[in-house]
Amino acid sequence: MLDPDDLYSGYNYNAALDTSAMDNDIHFQQAIKTSMGKRPTTQSRLMSGVVGSRPATQGTRGLLRSAAPATGSYRGMTAMTGRPLTGMASGDENRPMTAVKGVGYSSGGGAPGFDGTRHGLESHGASTLEDMSNQPEEKVRQLEARVMALVEESCLASCRNDDKLALDKAKEASAKERTLIRHREQAGLIDSHNLELTFVVLTNLAHQYAKNELYTEALNTYQVITKNKNFNNAGRLKVNMGNIYYKMGQFPKALKFYRMALDQIPSGQNSTRIKIMHNIGILFVKMGHFPDAVTSFEFCMHEKPSFRIGLHLVVCYHAMGDRAKQKESFQKLLQVPFDMENDDKYKDLEEEAEKDPQTSLVLEVIKNDPMRKLERRLRNEAEQCILTAAKLISSGGEDSAQITESYNWCVETLKNSQHSDLANDLEINKAVMFLRQRDFKAAIDTLKVFDKVDTKVASHASTNLAFLFFLRKEYEEAEKHAERARDADGYNASALVNLGNCCFQRGDLEKAKEYYICALDNDASCVQALYNLGLTNKNMRLYADAKDSFVKLHTIVRSHPQIIYQIANCSELMGDIDQATEWYVQMLSLVPSDPDTLFHLGGLLDKDGDKQGAYQYYFDSSRFYPANLEVIDWLGSYFIEHQVSEKAILYFERATLIQPAEVKWHLIIASCYRRSGNYQRALAKYKEIHIKFPDNIECLKFLVRICTDLGLKEAADYAVELKRAEKYKEMRDERLKSGRPGTSYRSGLHGSRDGSAVSRDERLTDSRPGSLAKPLTAERASLSPASPQPKEIDASYADPIGDPMAQRPRTAAFRQTDEDMFDDELGDDLLPE
Repeated sequence: MLDPDDLYSGYNYNAALDTSAMDNDIHFQQAIKTSMGKRPTTQSRLMSGVVGSRPATQGTRGLLRSAAPATGSYRGMTAMTGRPLTGMASGDENRPMTAVKGVGYSSGGGAPGFDGTRHGLESHGASTLEDMSNQPEEKVRQLEARVMALVEESCLASCRNDDKLALDKAKEASAKERTLIRHREQAGLIDSHNLELTFVVLTNLAHQYAKNELYTEALNTYQVITKNKNFNNAGRLKVNMGNIYYKMGQFPKALKFYRMALDQIPSGQNSTRIKIMHNIGILFVKMGHFPDAVTSFEFCMHEKPSFRIGLHLVVCYHAMGDRAKQKESFQKLLQVPFDMENDDKYKDLEEEAEKDPQTSLVLEVIKNDPMRKLERRLRNEAEQCILTAAKLISSGGEDSAQITESYNWCVETLKNSQHSDLANDLEINKAVMFLRQRDFKAAIDTLKVFDKVDTKVASHASTNLAFLFFLRKEYEEAEKHAERARDADGYNASALVNLGNCCFQRGDLEKAKEYYICALDNDASCVQALYNLGLTNKNMRLYADAKDSFVKLHTIVRSHPQIIYQIANCSELMGDIDQATEWYVQMLSLVPSDPDTLFHLGGLLDKDGDKQGAYQYYFDSSRFYPANLEVIDWLGSYFIEHQVSEKAILYFERATLIQPAEVKWHLIIASCYRRSGNYQRALAKYKEIHIKFPDNIECLKFLVRICTDLGLKEAADYAVELKRAEKYKEMRDERLKSGRPGTSYRSGLHGSRDGSAVSRDERLTDSRPGSLAKPLTAERASLSPASPQPKEIDASYADPIGDPMAQRPRTAAFRQTDEDMFDDELGDDLLPE
């Protein structure tokens, strides 16, 4: 039985509803057309869950027909008013739908069996959010958030030292902020302008301009900020403008802006005022106005003393020459409060850490935490300022006595202050000062005071003593003091390096290598140990290990020519010529005027067969060092092979100036004249050589031949002299073989070389291709007097005017020493006609 009071009785919720009669229902159609279905949604309707105020469409009518039967305008009105319906079965999939629950209006008609309750609410929520996002206030908030995010990204990039990215983000933030201002104006919200956001954006933009060294743009941006009266405390930014003018070198303008900023800083901000006064003092120092700088620094020391300001005050009085005020300022510097504790506070924890592992972990953490690093940095800064001021005061003496007196006063003053532990460091600085003045005795006496002191300072003193004795080549004393430094401080890398040097000096390379490795274990950045380890491996012919050491050192010390040379030399010794050439070229980029490197590169290219490249490097080496005989020999032979004897003569003439007593250079010049066809000059040169070296057989042979070719009568005379010289040579050779005393003969300057001059001169004209295939070329062998073994060229030369000339063999002297030479009878062929 149906309940007559139930409005919805008789409906089967699981079956399709019959809505065909709704189109003909007059009351329902009138209800749809009323303003009830067209009025906009209010806040109360939104809160009650009713969504949508679209006009009645076909889709609307179709949805309503599926929601309620044609029972009159009451149900149609219920569908529009949106009163909640109680008694709904929430667990049923096909829940009973009223007109209110079925709203889900869309442009398309509702399909039969469509559950519009949840779908309608979801689409309604999305449309509500979309409407809210289109509100001007919401769009303004979104733009502000985007601008602030860009500013934060710019600051983070600046902290990472990515200045270009930080500037790009700052520019983007500024552009977004201008877009925000235009949007406010269009929406009529200009009264709610966020001045703080604008100030942050412009300040960050100016700062990023300054970091990227775009000083003009930074100044313009700062000027825009400071001229706007709406910004609070904008006058403080004039300090930044003063800093920019300081970087640009415009000190008067910087001083002007510092003073303007100082006038606008409130009296309560004393710390900021002191910083500005310190900057003003630095400016006066840069401008050379030391009395004004002293005034600024004195004010800062009175208000808030610091070590750096006290050091600046000492520097100003030193520049003014006021030693009394300088010492008074040093005493003020020592009275600066310093509350940092020493490392002694960790000793108790270290004793407990040996027993408790948990305490050991805590100790490791607090020793390297940010606060500990800050303390260490402040302590190092204070010690550096004090020692620098003391050295500045001590260096003001005119002679050694005044310097020693000044050092003694500074040491006594330090001992009576809270920084008494720095007195020993100042004593070591005093010894180093004596060392720089090459007063080794005073330096050693100063350092020996610390021999019996069992502190870390004693280790440093012994290290310096070992270095001093090593320089004086007293290696036993140096090793003794180096061992004492190592015993005082087992982690002293410098002491281990000195011990290794002593072992290296006496030839114990294995022991030296161990000391160097131990020094590197204690201090991985000890460049002396790493370099010496490379040299030790190189002397032990461990070229690969030596190269590894030098390459590691190259990563620490960049662009050092000596290190690059060692890497190139090791590569060359390993046979990697291409790699060695690359390293030598890299070295030339650092020292382009080094003649040895140019000479070495020329030799490598010569071995590789690149004669043109070798010539370029040899030529450059000759320009920077014209006295290298090997370079002169190579260049002369190069021009001879290319049949340009005139240029070769220029180089060999330079060799004769370097070694005037060496006959081979003169013979080469004469041969060059013969090769070029200038027989008259060649004859004159041979005659000149014969005058200087009368017993030279090769010169006589050339003279006989050239006079014969020219048809001169002098050929017979030179032939007689040639036979006499050959006779003398045979007699000398016999005496040398018999071992008779007093018959030694220095053949380096005479004609005892193998091979005849005629055959050598014939080889001079041989210009077959490929004759330059070896470092010692065929032309050089033909032009130079041959010798059984290749000899190194002796570039030493004694001035014949100031000192006696180098002794050379002379026939007259030889006859005077060998008295029995004239006992032999002369043949008829040796007698004059």
